[in-house]
Amino acid sequence: MHSRGLSGVTTRQISQEVGCSEGALYVHFKGRLELLLAMLEESLPDMLGPLQLLKESVGQGSVQANLAAALGGMFKFHQRVAPKAGSLFAEPKLLVAYRESLAHQGKGPHLSMAALADYIAGEQKLGRIDSRADAKMGAYLLMSSSFFRAFMEHFSGKKSQPPWDEFVKRLVETVVPEAVPGADAGQDPHVFPDRAGSFPRRSR
Repeated sequence: MHSRGLSGVTTRQISQEVGCSEGALYVHFKGRLELLLAMLEESLPDMLGPLQLLKESVGQGSVQANLAAALGGMFKFHQRVAPKAGSLFAEPKLLVAYRESLAHQGKGPHLSMAALADYIAGEQKLGRIDSRADAKMGAYLLMSSSFFRAFMEHFSGKKSQPPWDEFVKRLVETVVPEAVPGADAGQDPHVFPDRAGSFPRRSR
């Protein structure tokens, strides 16, 4: 699947690659969908471990460091699954089956986004993240930035710049700013939409 892509691989090719009969594959997997699920789930610990740690880190350590660690695990997952996820859209029937399989198991990318949003909201309650930041939108921007960077690296065939450590630091600082003690709306150096959806002017 890595070398040929989801749409170009067959169970016969897989059996030849791993050195077993095609029938032996069907003892463990009903078809390509189950093989795809197994391959995606193989990468899940890269993301689930850091997300669980993030959930337990509300009020502890540095907000920026906590989010950067969680996004690091998410990015490793996205690097592995981005090409396979893209291949799904070339096969509508397989995409529908995959979507239904995730729904049946109570899984999906929305859970990772919810974990990020819950962490941001939790830190806001403690006054450690700017209260005007939209937790759900922040989670959306963080997760989509990770996936898009992984996609671009596969698409271009080269590492993106700046390096990941610098990229994630700047990303988190921009999207989810820590609260500034004693700062009011006019003094805050960050620009975020307020609850009504309007953007305050940046002070000059």
